[in-house]
Formats: sequence, structure tokens, C-alpha cells
Amino acid sequence: MATPTPVRRAWRALTGLLVLIAVLAGANALGVYVFQQSSWVPELALDLQGGTQIVLEAQTEGADPSGEQMQQAVSIIRQRVDASGVSEAEVTTQGTRNIVVQMPGTVDDETRERIEASAQLELRSVIYAAAAANTFVGEDGEETPYPSADTALPATPSVAPTDGSDPNWVSDYLWARFLAYDCANPDVDPASAPADDPVIACDDQGSKYILGPVEITGDAIDDAFSTLQQNNGQWAVQLDLDDAGTEVFGQVSQRLYSIGQAGANDPRSQFAFILDGAVISAPQMNAVILDGRPSISGTFTQETATALAEQLKFGALPLSFTVVSSDTISATLGEQQLQIGLLAGLIGLVLVALYSLLSYRALGTVIIASLVVMGVLTYVLLTLLSWRLGYRLSLAGVAGLIVTIGFTADSFIVYFERIRDEMRDGKSITAAVEDGWDRAKRTIYISKSINVLAAIVLYILADATVKGFAFTLGITTAIDVLIFVIFTHPVMQLLARTRFFGGGHPLSGLDPAGLGAVYRGRAEFKRTVAPVARAKRSQGEAERRQTIAERKRAAELAARESTGTPGEGDA
Repeated sequence: MATPTPVRRAWRALTGLLVLIAVLAGANALGVYVFQQSSWVPELALDLQGGTQIVLEAQTEGADPSGEQMQQAVSIIRQRVDASGVSEAEVTTQGTRNIVVQMPGTVDDETRERIEASAQLELRSVIYAAAAANTFVGEDGEETPYPSADTALPATPSVAPTDGSDPNWVSDYLWARFLAYDCANPDVDPASAPADDPVIACDDQGSKYILGPVEITGDAIDDAFSTLQQNNGQWAVQLDLDDAGTEVFGQVSQRLYSIGQAGANDPRSQFAFILDGAVISAPQMNAVILDGRPSISGTFTQETATALAEQLKFGALPLSFTVVSSDTISATLGEQQLQIGLLAGLIGLVLVALYSLLSYRALGTVIIASLVVMGVLTYVLLTLLSWRLGYRLSLAGVAGLIVTIGFTADSFIVYFERIRDEMRDGKSITAAVEDGWDRAKRTIYISKSINVLAAIVLYILADATVKGFAFTLGITTAIDVLIFVIFTHPVMQLLARTRFFGGGHPLSGLDPAGLGAVYRGRAEFKRTVAPVARAKRSQGEAERRQTIAERKRAAELAARESTGTPGEGDA
């Protein structure tokens, strides 16, 4: 197979660029018109769009929470917000008791509940289960509420319980409380019950339970994720327990499985999952589970299963919080800053365009076209990221886009000056384009790799307000390199074979005479010897563009010529 010519490679690269833009635009079009979840405008962050501010207050008895507890709560809430798909959110402490959560746009109820929930998971054995009713039918046939539990009744078990499923946990006082327990208005919050004591709790299916002491807590969870069960097609939450949790769960499952084998309808064969005091699932133990991978089943949807998995994965809040206020944040200042930023970017583009046309004449149109293509590709990619990853463009991100314009212009200068240097050495325009690219691309790759590395480090180490700058800087730098490879250089390969550019028109920016070279046959050029003034100007220009190594080499040659010392290649 014949080696592809430069022209054929150039057309292939340009075709690939068109296909890439079409694929990205088509994917976003699906999100706009089919899924109706995307748009043709990137989502804006809190500082540009405005949003919602939620103030949470820690609920403690007496003393203020410690700074460590507040910082741990901030970290967990931030992870929950990020996992919900909301980017560019801000989570900070305010005073000693409050946490302020600021999120762009309107916050739905599901996200709000995800932020507020303590997500304290406890696994307790079921001792007794019944309907949630707290009334009985009296002799007159009317429903009568059970009386409140008499505090004079014994509250301590008469016989010491042997395990979490032992019925001896149920004292007379606890049984009286259970009969009168109103799930809609509990006398004691189950979430605040001591871990070593039994507790009464309810689920949302109309049942109430007497549960034994805590056997496993949420601290034993290494990972949690939502899954669709194959046997019944219902959503569940799959847990991965650590080594200690796996061992305890294995022992409990053996005990509950044995109880279930002895009596199929015995509620003591059930293991309850309690989240923030509410029973979310109390399945019967139908097998011994020794691998530490139990699942929580119930009336989950995909959204609720995912939300619960994320809460359990990131851990429980060390404190309980209540919402003090929820307000809308205006973006008036952000809109003004955005207008100023866009104006600065426009001025930068105009200055780059003017410099390109003045310095490189018609060759400057290649720079302008490359910037336009880069802008289109960046814009489409940002809209796609807004849909798929929840990305939001912040003012810092706009600054990153503007800074990239200067970095891109610098790369063009490196490339075009390499081409001109090759022409000054007497090469044809087509050869100068190929050799100039071979020499320039290494410099461009090294420069861009440093920019990307700096963006990655900045994104990892900086806070949320600076991450937007690092993200757009890294993305646009990668796009910049891509545009050079599949647009700028292929376009130069094609233009070098046109009459206007390949013939060295004075307005093309590749005029051999203006660069200090004349035609010497076979489409190559040599340095001019007349007129003298132009030759001196060209020589001076070439000397100014020399590298340090080239200048040292020229100085050594000049010194040898002045002293008559022969060079390395002289006989």
C-alpha cells in the first residue's frame, strides 16, 4: 500500500475533525430534543447564575460541637452534594454551630433531604413485630387507645438476655410502651436511643417493631451502591462490609437463619436496617451470609436507592442538623463580572487577530480560523459536560478560557516562525511546512504538557473556587493541541500548495524575498545578496530569532574566522 501523501493526510485530518464536532453536537442534540435534559448553553455556576443557600444548625445539648465534628460534617455534606450531580457548590462553616450550603440553580426536595439527613445506619435484630395501631377494641365495640405506659412497671429484664434476638429484652414497661406507641407521634426519638438498649421503631408500611440492641453500625460499611435485583426486578442497596462487620454479620445471620428454620413465621428471624430512627427494611434471614455483602431491599426506586447508597457510602453525619433558613441568592454581581470577563475575552481575541494579520499577513487568517474552530469545539464540549457530568461554568472557568487564548497564540508563533526559519535556510515552502512542523511540535507538546500538569495539580490541591479555572485550563489546552494536529497543520499543508501561499505572494506572509531568500531552482530558495539594505535587515531578523545554542555556535565560528583557526571539519 502506498504511503499517504501530505495532501491526503491533511484531508483525512480535516474530515476527522468535522466528524468529531458532528458527533459531539449530535450527542448534545439527543440530550436537548430526545431526553430533554440538556441545552445548547453551558450551565452556569453559583457566582454567575445565582442559586439557593441553605443554613443548617447543629442540634446538640448544651455545649457547642467541636471544630473536628463540624469539619467532618462539611466534608460529608460536600461529598453528598457532589454525588448528586451539582457542581461548583460551596459548603462552609458559619460560626460554631452552622453550616452554609450554596448551590447553583433551584434545589429540589430530593437533594435537600440528601443534604439534611444524618444517615445514621443501625442493624438490629427484630424481637417482635405488629401492626402500627395503638388502639384496641373495648367491651363496647369502640376503638380505645392503649393507656400510656406506667412508669412504675419494671423497665429492666427479669432474666439477662443472651443475644440480640432474646425475648427477655422485652420488659413489662417496654411492652406497655409498645402497645401504646404511636408511630405518627413517638414518645421517644428512636434515633437517640442508646445502642445497648432495645428500641421501638416503625417503618412506612404500617408496622412497628421491638428491636434488640445495635449489632452493626454504618461505620462497618466500606462501600454501598444501588442495584437492580434479578429475582424480583426491584431496586435495592448492596453493602460491602469491612472485616469486622463481615464477621459479626456472619454470626448474626447464622443465629437468625436457625430461628427461621425452627419457626417460619417467627419475627425474630428478621434483621432490621434502621436509618435515622426509621426501619427501612426488615427482611427475613433466608440464608447464612458470610461474605459481608448483604443488601437492603424495600420499596425503592432507582433514585431513592442511589440516594441511600450515597449517604451510606460517605458515612453518617457526626451531628444532627436542622434547616434554619433556605434563601435564593441573586446573581446580579456575577452577571456584571461575566459581562466584564466576556468583554476582556473579546478584546483579547481582537488583539490576537490584529497582531496575527500585521505580523503574518494572510497567514494570520489561519490563526483566526484555528481559534474559531477551537472555540466551537470547546463550547460544544462544555454543553455536553454540563449535561452528562453536571459541569457548571464559573467566573474562574471563564478566566481559564481567556488565559488559554494567550497560550494558543504563543503556539502559533512557535510554529510559523519555524516555517519561516526553514525558508530562510533555502527550503521550499512545502518542505518548510513539513520540517517546520517536525521541529515545532516537540516544543509545543512540551509546553502544553506543562500547562496540563499545572492544571491537574491546581485542580487537586486548590479549593472549589479555583477548580473551575484549572478545569477549563486543562480542557482547552488539550483541545489546543488537538486543533494543531488535525486542523492548523493540515490547513498549512494544503495552503502551501496553492498559488497564493506556495508562490510566495508578498501578502501571504511567506514571501521568500521578504524573508531573505530567493528562488534557486527546483522549488527551493537561497539567501539574497542584493539589495544590501534588505539583506542586512533579513540577516538581523534571523539573528534575533536565533536560539542561545545557535548564537553561541555563531560566536565560535566568528572567533575562529577572525583568528584563522580551522574548524572541526577543516583539513
